[in-house]
Amino acid sequence: MAQGLRWASLIRSLQPAFARLGPSHNGTGIMQDIQDPNSPRQDATQDGAGQGYRPQAVEAAAQQYWNAQHAYEVVEDDSRPKFYCLSMLPYPSGALHMGHVRNYTISDVISRYQRMQGKNVLQPMGWDAFGLPAENAAIKNHTAPAKWTYANIDHMRSQLKSLGYAIDWTREFATCRPDYYRWEQLMFTRLLKKGMAYRKNAVVNWDPVDQTVLANEQVIDGRGWRSGAVVEKREIPQWFLKITDYAQELLDGLDTLPGWPDAVKTMQRNWIGRSEGLEIHFAVEGEAEPLSVFTTRPDTLMGVTFLSIAAEHPLALKAAQGNEQLASFIAELKHGGVSEAELETQDKRGMDTGLRAIHPVTGEPVPVWVANFVLMGYGTGAVMAVPAHDQRDWEFAQRYLLPIRMVVVDRSVLDAVREIGHDLSRGVGADTMRAALGGSDTDAYETRSAVQVVEDFEQRILTQCAFTEHGVLVNSGDYDGMDFQQALDALAKRLEATGQGQRRVNWRLRDWGVSRQRYWGCPIPVIYCAACGAVPVPEDQLPVVLPEDVVLMGTGSPIKADPEWRKCSCPQCGGAAERETDTFDTFMESSWYYARYTSPGAQGQVDARANYWLPVDQYIGGIEHAILHLLYFRFYHKLLRDAGLVASDEPARNLLCQGMVIAETFYRDNADGSKDWINPSAVEVQRDERGRVTGAVLITDGQPVHIGGIEKMSKSKNNGIDPQTMVDKYGADTVRLFSMFAAPPEQSLEWSEAGVEGMARFLKRLWREVATHVAGPQHKAVAAGHSISLPPLAGEGAEGGRGDAAGVIDPASLTPTQKILRRQLHETIQKVSDDFGRRHAFNTAIAALMELLNALNKFNDSSEQGRAVRHEALEAMVLLLNPVVPHVSHALWQLLGHPETVLENAAWPSVDSAALVRDSVTLAVQINGKLRATIELPAGASKEEAEALARAQPQVVNFLQEMTVRKVIVVPGKIVNIVAG
Repeated sequence: MAQGLRWASLIRSLQPAFARLGPSHNGTGIMQDIQDPNSPRQDATQDGAGQGYRPQAVEAAAQQYWNAQHAYEVVEDDSRPKFYCLSMLPYPSGALHMGHVRNYTISDVISRYQRMQGKNVLQPMGWDAFGLPAENAAIKNHTAPAKWTYANIDHMRSQLKSLGYAIDWTREFATCRPDYYRWEQLMFTRLLKKGMAYRKNAVVNWDPVDQTVLANEQVIDGRGWRSGAVVEKREIPQWFLKITDYAQELLDGLDTLPGWPDAVKTMQRNWIGRSEGLEIHFAVEGEAEPLSVFTTRPDTLMGVTFLSIAAEHPLALKAAQGNEQLASFIAELKHGGVSEAELETQDKRGMDTGLRAIHPVTGEPVPVWVANFVLMGYGTGAVMAVPAHDQRDWEFAQRYLLPIRMVVVDRSVLDAVREIGHDLSRGVGADTMRAALGGSDTDAYETRSAVQVVEDFEQRILTQCAFTEHGVLVNSGDYDGMDFQQALDALAKRLEATGQGQRRVNWRLRDWGVSRQRYWGCPIPVIYCAACGAVPVPEDQLPVVLPEDVVLMGTGSPIKADPEWRKCSCPQCGGAAERETDTFDTFMESSWYYARYTSPGAQGQVDARANYWLPVDQYIGGIEHAILHLLYFRFYHKLLRDAGLVASDEPARNLLCQGMVIAETFYRDNADGSKDWINPSAVEVQRDERGRVTGAVLITDGQPVHIGGIEKMSKSKNNGIDPQTMVDKYGADTVRLFSMFAAPPEQSLEWSEAGVEGMARFLKRLWREVATHVAGPQHKAVAAGHSISLPPLAGEGAEGGRGDAAGVIDPASLTPTQKILRRQLHETIQKVSDDFGRRHAFNTAIAALMELLNALNKFNDSSEQGRAVRHEALEAMVLLLNPVVPHVSHALWQLLGHPETVLENAAWPSVDSAALVRDSVTLAVQINGKLRATIELPAGASKEEAEALARAQPQVVNFLQEMTVRKVIVVPGKIVNIVAG
């Protein structure tokens, strides 16, 4: 009676969902599945359509209940530990992709697990809604970016909800809304007043046809992506934030983040790039001011054969005034890329300016060249070139036949010389060496060999590549024989004494340029007045609202072309003025969104609630964000701290960087040599009898297609899988389960629909295992057509209340088989708890649960104790799986006799340490390291008992004939090793 009431209650809760799915989904199939458990076991690997586990109905019912209960809305609660779990907010591109699904499922699993630990868990969601893709889509579709963005948000929100994520949707926001970006405008005006924001000229990509600035990714082979015009470099005024003021703190703070991946911290350290060296001043003939360079390799100073300066350097521009050829070359360089990566890979090109600098030690003239690999925005815009010991300088010198002077040698060169009895502490160039060895009595062959060592080393530097390692100085006058540190100290002392240089700490990090010459972004709150200059918009006039009802044509910015929006009055003098028409870099919005989630509706950027939730306990996102978003994220948090808005130093304690989702690629060759990429869903893969891939054909025409490599899912390779299609076909829980099982979270996940089908079968088996258990020991009568009533489980009353299955278990009376199952259950609880809570090894946790289900499937004990052990195991499995597959867990928990509830409020299963104790142990018996037998003995047996039993085994007796036992090593619980000879 209890099971019948219980099942009827579950069916009633699913009826609204069945109704929405149509008349064929009325729940009778599920009821039949419970009443005829023989059938489910036979159909465990089949599709199961029309009977058994019905994910669409189960998921709809669970989500309806969660929504009605406001299950995942949270408020501050000092009585419980908090846990803030956050995934990087998505850009509303139009539809979720599998990378989104993996990212947000990881977050949801962690969030649900932490809820089941009794914590107050916040998992919010929002939209990084400004940015270039919206402008491009708006131009293509002749619509407003805002309209396109909001439609995408609505669609993607519905997709996220269909996956059942435990998100507090009351905190949702889009960063393109004025009630969000007004607060970053306020922060900027305050930074401007503090001197932390400033304006200066910077080089950008300029499309002369579209009259707009292009992002680096919009420049294709030197031309604008839309117009096809040759892109120019142009200097324009831009706004910057002084992130360099925090360089040392950002670097030191990495040591306080043990929960961040080492790879991310290493990338940030390299990007911040603290380096110690010398700033050296080269006097320039005919110039009043010296040319300053910074170098981390002052030991190579004596090898300088030219200086390289950026095309925009004042000396270059001055030299070009009387040199048409140089002026033409500098103008040509304006059409190159402006990113460091582009400059690193392009051909090294340059031109002699005709200027000569004076070497600060030797006094020799040194030519000054304009070089296309030197950036004005990095360092001083000038570098000292030592082609023998810098690969980039070496390539440049090879091209223009400039001198290459070796001044550092590997210590092995000195060792080769010393092997023949000479200790040359100074001057081990080939010429010096010949002179030193000229009068020696050393064997001529050995002398030639040593000289040849040096000459070979020099020849390699001259013709093959630079020697860039630290070594010992040669050909360096007073500094010969010194190592790097000795040379640094000596040169620093000399140059500081003469005013030609000084020690300096340099940073690779540059101030953050936050201006973008785009429309779809947060307006920069500055007004330009001819009399007052750049004036921040007063706080009571914020936000400066971006007009949304515009249509982009692809040329220029609509706010720049709109005098009604652009023209205004100066806040200081009241005179005619104009608004800034640049907008913020979208990294501004994504640098503080995590804090706004903590303070919805706050009449300020954040309020006191922020210090309850911050820092984020677990942050999740791709490693591709290591040196931009994640660095700005940390920087902005320090700005919030210094503004008194938050108390912590870092925004997130722990960071998990999930791997990519990858998939097979398929294509056909086009006549023009290009490839026509075909989506995997349109291809049938052919396999031999062993399952090996032998080919692939297009489903529509049956003709072969080429199999490409396995690559990241992308639009360009057309190998993406639509998550919604998978959810509609298999259910959200199946998609979630596969995304957690297929690979560890930090590694790439290879998509496999066969793997998804395997996960679907696992959930059906779990459903049927519970169904069979609830049906009770009389289930066989159903197959014979007999009508039966479902008796209550042991410990339950007629009202259907849950009895405590563990309470009816008598450990002393359990059979060996029952003990084995119970031990496996509690070992699984122990492993899953560690895998979820500490290691985030979700795949191995799921594998352990699959093994437990296999054990349950083989456990055919229908006794009262057997059913109690099974019930305990099934309840624990449902709870352990809940973070990954919450919908089916929600339904099965009810089926197991519990009232409908938010399952995260249930306690996480605890380990019964007594159940882990083994009555007996199995030991391997080895003779001289080779396995010869196994023995089983009581768990508490002594070493002597283990040795005696091992030596009594017939196999051991046979092997030890005519041998003398020299030693017996017993490792309790593991091995008996007999050493004999």
